[in-house]
Amino acid sequence: AEGRALLKAYDGVVASLEKAVHSIEALRSGRAGMVVLGVVSTAKYFAPELVAGLRKVLPDVEVILKVGNRGEIITGLEDRAFDLALMGRPPRTPPVSATPIGPNPHLLVAAVGHPLATRQNITPEEIFEQPFIARESGSGTRTLSERFLHGLDAGDPSEIIEMSSNETIKQSVLAGLGIAILSQHTITEELHGGRLVALPAAGLPIVRQWFLLYPSDEPLSGSSRAVHDQIVSLAKPVFDRNLSQRAG
Repeated sequence: AEGRALLKAYDGVVASLEKAVHSIEALRSGRAGMVVLGVVSTAKYFAPELVAGLRKVLPDVEVILKVGNRGEIITGLEDRAFDLALMGRPPRTPPVSATPIGPNPHLLVAAVGHPLATRQNITPEEIFEQPFIARESGSGTRTLSERFLHGLDAGDPSEIIEMSSNETIKQSVLAGLGIAILSQHTITEELHGGRLVALPAAGLPIVRQWFLLYPSDEPLSGSSRAVHDQIVSLAKPVFDRNLSQRAG
């Protein structure tokens, strides 16, 4: 009886060790682990679809999604709070390795009943006559909007209304409070449904790129590398589906 008890314990120890070895091999190969993915707020409209795709191909890798504005994501990279980050133009600091994964077109939009909604070849003066709704300072969309307005060289907008999220800006434009520059990823349903109109003007659309990046001064873990490579692979079909909704 004593021997049987010892053999049973031995078998349990061997099984536990074999399981631990398999777990270590999975962690080293990237088939298991935890990865924190930081994304700018504009990316939240398609990032969950990427994470869902990751769960299918890497079921034992836990991907934690954290959303913030551009400044918050850059701070997270500096503090090593994120393993990977998804954003527009890569920052100068901290130094990062960046891989372009798809287009990020920005449109100047208005509600379907807005006075400019039926106009063609809208002039800079007509744009500046309208209240302009923009994100808070530190947002990539805010920086892009300011550069666009500055490039029009027509003075200053009649009014700038600052709001803290793309969703709030979108709802404000729908309500007729003004016009705004928004990523097409955030407004595909409204464009497709005819609730928002992309205004034609010189320099539009503004096409930027999405980048998947990570700090370049340290190597990726196995799980982070696996997630990185799968996002690069999954991104194109996700973007194609999202952006094609505009054309119906």
